[in-house]
Amino acid sequence: MGEQIVILTGAGISAESGLGTFRDEGGLWAQHRIEDVATPEGFERNPELVLGFYNQRRAEAAAATPNAAHVALTALEAKHEVLIVTQNVDGLHEAAGAQNVLHMHGSLAQAMCAACAARWEAPMVMQVSDPCPHCGAQATRPDIVWFGEIPYGMEKIDAALSKATLFAAIGTSGNVYPAAGFVAEARRLGLPTVEMNLEPSAGHSLFDDLRLGPASETVPAWVNELAAKSTS
Repeated sequence: MGEQIVILTGAGISAESGLGTFRDEGGLWAQHRIEDVATPEGFERNPELVLGFYNQRRAEAAAATPNAAHVALTALEAKHEVLIVTQNVDGLHEAAGAQNVLHMHGSLAQAMCAACAARWEAPMVMQVSDPCPHCGAQATRPDIVWFGEIPYGMEKIDAALSKATLFAAIGTSGNVYPAAGFVAEARRLGLPTVEMNLEPSAGHSLFDDLRLGPASETVPAWVNELAAKSTS
């Protein structure tokens, strides 16, 4: 089955699909403080503001389409064993056909109950008055891992890294842990590592290979290189 590849993706891979990142000036994130819309405390203070923010993000994600980088990673699954670990809460990897995607920071497509922790498919517009379909509490929130909360799937990610033959990071800032620490673990395990980004991440010096440019160009080129190696 070729390589066993763990790929970490961040906001940079979806930027060319029109989805803004934390750093975009004038974007959705620029209009709010992180403490107000991306923490449990912010949700407790003003659930209406938080739900409105994620309703906007959900609408933007639903209108977006995968770009060439998402499509290339889907093609990679046909040749190699791939786990895409994404920090993104959009569904663009799945929209491009990817089968093995782990959303470590949750998903806009899912809702959860802050009272009983039940999860279900989110409606396009969530409201404070929405009752949990399981316990009835009016405590529904996006199934998003906020700052101060524990990311999903850490045991699965650790297990995948322990078996991997290659680690790649695409469109990540290298500032958000624990994801930013994956490259150090990959190095400790002796894996080849590659970063693809518009500009070097905070941890770029830990990577063996740094490829700068738009993800829609660097990722397909890298996937084509892997395909050529596997057939030679």
